[in-house]
Parts: sequence; structure tokens; C-alpha cells
Amino acid sequence: MAQRIIAFRLLLSIFLVIFASEAHSSSLPDRLITQLSSVEEFKGDFDAIKKSGKLRIIIPANIGGGRYLPRKGSPVSQQHEVAEAFARFHQLMPELIIVDNFSDMIPALETGKGDIVVGNLTVTDSRRKKIAFSVPLDQVHEKVLVSKNDETIKVVSDLNHKRVMVSPSSTFWESLNWLKNKKYKDINLIPRPSGMLDEEELDLLALGEIDATIRDSNIVEMYSGYRDDFKVAINFSGQRDIAWGVRKEAPALLNALNQYLQLEHLSEVNKEVFKGDFDVIKERKVLRVLLRNNASSYFLYKGELLGFEYEMVRAFAKFHGLRLEVMVPPTHKELLTWLVEGKADLAIGFLEPTKKREAMGITFSDAYNHEFQHVVVHKDDNLKSIRETGDRKISVRKSSAYWETLNKLSLIGMEFNLQAAPEDMETEELIKSVGAKKLDVTLADAHILDIELAKSVPVKSVFTIGEKREQAVAIRNQNLQLVTAINEFIKKNKNSEYYNILYRKYFTSRKSIKRLAKGRIENIDLNKLSPWDKVTRKYADKYGFDWRLITAQMYQESRFNPKAKSFAGAKGLMQLMPRTAKSVGVTNIEHPDSNIKGGIKYMDWLRDRFDKKIPISEKIWFTLAAYNAGHGHVQDAQRLAVQKGWDNKRWFDHTEKAMLLLSKKMYSSKARYGYVDGAEPVQYVRKIRERFEAYVKLKQNEVIQPVSLDLENPVISLNKFHDLDAQTEVNKLAYRH
Repeated sequence: MAQRIIAFRLLLSIFLVIFASEAHSSSLPDRLITQLSSVEEFKGDFDAIKKSGKLRIIIPANIGGGRYLPRKGSPVSQQHEVAEAFARFHQLMPELIIVDNFSDMIPALETGKGDIVVGNLTVTDSRRKKIAFSVPLDQVHEKVLVSKNDETIKVVSDLNHKRVMVSPSSTFWESLNWLKNKKYKDINLIPRPSGMLDEEELDLLALGEIDATIRDSNIVEMYSGYRDDFKVAINFSGQRDIAWGVRKEAPALLNALNQYLQLEHLSEVNKEVFKGDFDVIKERKVLRVLLRNNASSYFLYKGELLGFEYEMVRAFAKFHGLRLEVMVPPTHKELLTWLVEGKADLAIGFLEPTKKREAMGITFSDAYNHEFQHVVVHKDDNLKSIRETGDRKISVRKSSAYWETLNKLSLIGMEFNLQAAPEDMETEELIKSVGAKKLDVTLADAHILDIELAKSVPVKSVFTIGEKREQAVAIRNQNLQLVTAINEFIKKNKNSEYYNILYRKYFTSRKSIKRLAKGRIENIDLNKLSPWDKVTRKYADKYGFDWRLITAQMYQESRFNPKAKSFAGAKGLMQLMPRTAKSVGVTNIEHPDSNIKGGIKYMDWLRDRFDKKIPISEKIWFTLAAYNAGHGHVQDAQRLAVQKGWDNKRWFDHTEKAMLLLSKKMYSSKARYGYVDGAEPVQYVRKIRERFEAYVKLKQNEVIQPVSLDLENPVISLNKFHDLDAQTEVNKLAYRH
């Protein structure tokens, strides 16, 4: 009997009170995150699971590794969100069990190291012999992927004599192996190395080092949302079911899962045009939102999705028990055209209600913000009035409210040189271009200008145009129920403590925007670099780092303030994010010793994620950059470095240059992890190196020196030395594994 396909859509618990204040950041976690190696075996059925108080959800470390900036939803993320919702529905704490290798998920389930497997798992006869499966969550086709310019594979037989890489534990391997044995014996079947990320395999494909690989269609769709260096050559299989795995000895759990999925009768929405009002949205349990990837709306910071408008709309979705699905249109123009076409339910981007926009079939909510439009020039420019612009060109996007403002001024007789900026260029990029003297003049809302001024971009506002402008949420004009719900939310939260804290966090707190104050290296006590030298030495030695480098990093993170708290919620001396702290086993993030241990342990984890071919003396700089910006952004920079002809195994003057480019839309739109203010990690690494070198020069009686000659597993310790500079010491760094 054909089973109804259930699309994975999250039902979140409804929160009656929204807390966003940093003062509430110590509240109970809504999930636990545990590495597989730390999990105890337990094989109970659903009654025993309910008594334990938690549901252990086995998930892959992530397809591609690390969290990424969603443009088209990740099937794995969507699935584990639904699994978390199931747990909460039964008053259980979701515990995500992180498994590094896909092939280890089913064995982990069988041995009792988890209760369900959630990982885009294809249902096969061989797997059914080992575990039970839920009702299907999706149906996919397997696709053969090739590099974007490859035209040599048109039918399955073309795989003969081709280098095809897939994981030996995958269904793809089974199919290819059968094909190789029965039909096309010259298929060069290459086992994907254990631990290799999807991104790395796609890189090999793009570089021509392999000819093909195979992926499920829903995963292909996710990657095609930001990569254009591969394409689908052919379909490799018919329709296959995707489901969750459960131990055969847990029939009650399986029954509860199936009931939950079927009774929720969730409908698939991400592939269709839909223009229903709020009552139907609540039935679908998904709110589709259009946002731009920029510093004020939506961005990725140390693995956390952040942004003023993202947090606002996430709170709205959470309040109504909806899963938030964010879509990032390629340009500002599509922000509204996609909404009108029914690809999303609302658009938010500090949008000003205008007659031109309303004529598109759009209505606007009540204003959630009011801003002046500032005329922005280089800090050395002496412009006094818009009438005096002379030969200066004013650059703004045609789709922006700024363009309409300037057009109105033109209609009443004001003369100036108006130039259309690219639609994919953010206002913050235009401001930076003015600061770099690449553009003469632009317009910007106050909050966007404040961010760039806090980053010391050399610009200034010379005057404002008109009164403060309303900024509101854009909604299709027939969706009056949704308008009412959003207006109620705005009325409740605007000018509240929640709103004010959120606004301060992103726009008015210089500390939040420019995370660290600049500090000169001076007056250092030669016998004591920080109050925590002893514990820093202890854990730096344990994990194979120079303690002075960690101390320099600590200063850069917190200026040795154990109570430091960042705008994003990072805490303590090493500015650990709560989720990161959990992942490395740190429970008391407020305690200096635990914070230092967690920061160094996280550095060790990051370091191990980089290619072993990167020289030891270089890997430390990549690790620091990843600590600051996230491993994913550094990975994007390495990939871009190769495309630019730079050495992606060297940081300074090579990969750091690529990192800087990721703040430009033409590059970030093709990056898996999206936009990043590349100047921050670049400066972060350079400042730490500068301070580290100063520490070395000031304390030239200490050096890292190997005490083991086992080159496969060298161990380091501190000893005395004379006349060795900082780079020599970095070259001596040896790593524990």
C-alpha cells in the first residue's frame, strides 16, 4: 500500500513570553548536544525513553561540516528540527548525538547510543535487515553530478572509464558496485575517504580530480543554492524513500513517531508557490520569510544565525508555533517580486512603504522602526548640500527607497548626478566603497551607517533628507490575517525591553558592533601575562598550543575580563558561545578555568578539521580565523583562494585575501556559508600574531620544545631558550591528535 509522503516541517512549542535580554541567557537549554564518544549505551523502548526524560537523536556532524547559512533549507536540518519537535511534544529533552561519519549512524543506533537516526537516510532492503524505518518523510532521486563544463556523461553507460567517488557505506556504492560487476566493469569506483566532507568532494569534482559523484536530489538542491561549479548530468535511480531509523526492539517508539508524523499531516511547501493567509500558514506550520544576507538583517556569526530582523521574525514564528524558513533572494529586487509571486509569506529588510511598492500588490505592517535617510560621503569631503554635489555621483539601488527619495527631489528641480548601484550590492557595501573613495556619495539609513562608523569606515553623514521614514514588514495585500498577527506582535514588542535590547545589540552598542577595543601592547609584566597564566599553561600544554599565543588570543577576545559578554551571547575570557561550550563538554561557561579549557579544547577541535597538508606553522592562523569567524567561512575562503590562484594552505597574503573578498556580494553569494565581514577575522589573526610576537620578545627565556621524538605523535612542553623569534616558535608547534 502506497504510503503518504510526509514533508518535514517543524512544530515548535508556543512561547507566551519572549525573553531576548542577555540577562536571561542563562535559562535552561532547549536541547542537548553530545559527541558520540560521550554517549552511554541504552536500548529501552518508548516507556523507558520517557522515564529517562530525553530523546537521543543521532544526526551527522552536518553534510559539508559545520552550520551554514540557509538559502534553500537543509533536509538534514529540517529533519532534526521535526525530531526535536516530536521530543518536546512528549515532554522530552532533545539530545542531538553528533556522528562524524555517516557510516557510523546505524551502528550507533544498534548499539544503543541513540534512539532514532535522522540524517536523510535512504530506505533499502539491506538497511531494513538491521533497523526499522518510519513512514517516509520525502522521496528523492539519485543524481549523477559532474563539473559544470563536463558534457561527457549523458547516459549511465558513460560512467564506464570514469572516476566516480562515493562513500562505501552509501546506497550509491551498492548500486555502482552492482553496475560495475554486471555491466560496466571499467567504472573506476573510488571510495570516499572517511571524514571527507561533501564540500571537499564537490571541490575535487570542480577541479577535475574526479569525474563524477552521486547525491540525493534534495541534497543537490541544497548545494545548488550557493554553488554553481557542478551540475546534474543524469538521473541514476528511480524514486527512493527517505525515512528515520529506529531499533527493531523499539516498536512503541516507532509507532509514536509514525502517529506524530501522520497526525500532524504537514504539507510540503518549499517547492511550491503558495499565497494562503495566516490560518493556512498555521496549518502548514511553516513561515517562509525573505531576508537579505547583510550585517543588519541576517548573517552567520560563529555558527549562530543572527541579525536584528532575523531575531524579530524568529520570535514571531516561535510565538505562533511555526518553523521559520528563511530564503535569501539573489538581489534586492527579488525581495518583493518573490513575495508577490507567492514564494514566501513575508519580506523584511527595513523596507519603507512606498506607493510604487504598494502598486505591486503589497501591503505593509505597522512600522517597527523609524529612520532618517543620511547622505554619506568620505570623512574628508566638505559637501554641505545636495545642491552642491557638482560632479559627484550619488549611488543607490534602483529598487531602494533612496532612489524614490532622490527622484522626488529631482522632480522639484534639484539637480544632481544619480547613478544606479547593482541590485545585489548591500547599502553597507556602498558605504564601504565611499570610504574607499571608489564612490562619491550614497544614502543610508541611520542604523546601517552606525554599524559602519563603529567599524571605523572613514565616512560621515553630512545631512539627512526629510523626516524619519517608517520601516515595516511587506506582505501580500490579500493576506489580512497575517497583517493583523504581525501588527499585534509589533504593538506588543515595539519599545519593549526586548526590542530595545535587541536594537542596542545590533546598532547602538559600539562594543557589540566592534567587538573588541583596540589595545596597544605595552606595560606587560614580564613575569605575568594574565591572571590566568597557570590554567592557560596547563590546558595549552595538554592540547599542544603555545600558552602565550592563547593568552594573546584571550586578550583579543575579552581583554582578560572574565565577565565579558558579546552581542551574540559569547561569554567569558575566551568568548565561548553556549552551544560551542556544550559541544566541548563545558557546563560552567561563567567560570574562568572552565572557559579557558573550553576555548582551548575548541581550538583543538577546529585545528583537527583542517587539511593535514597545511604546514603546522600555518595551521595555527587558520585555526584562529576559524575561532573568530567559523570554520565554514574559512573553508569558503580557502576554496575562493584556489579560484583566485592563491595558496589556500597559507594564511597571510593568500587565504586572508580571499576572506576579505567574502564581504562582497559577488563572492559571498557563491559561498556555502554566505556573507562574512572578512576584515574582522583578518584583523583578529593579525592582532593576535602581533601581541604574541610581543610576548615572545618580552619573555625570551621560554620556548616550546619537543620532548618526544615520535614524529607521528609529537608532544610539546615548555622549556628555556635563547634568541628565538615568534615565527621560529610557531614552526616548532607540534600537535596532539
